[in-house]
Amino acid sequence: MPRKKIENLSFEESLGELETIVQKLEQGELSLEDSMALFERGLNLSKVSQEKLKDAEQRIQILMNNNGEQSLVDFTEEEK
Repeated sequence: MPRKKIENLSFEESLGELETIVQKLEQGELSLEDSMALFERGLNLSKVSQEKLKDAEQRIQILMNNNGEQSLVDFTEEEK
């Protein structure tokens, strides 16, 4: 089955594929060419995932501002 384009993957699918790539690379059984191809895909998956996280954070910020909240605050263990 052909791989989906990175842009069409959900955030969760991207993370799952990144985990698989890391496992394959750690095994060290791939050729250099295959390792480089996987590494490149992993970098692209990481970049797109970071962009999706940034977009989600911006959407949350907009929603909070629309509901009268001032800004996001960092979560700390003490707030549990």
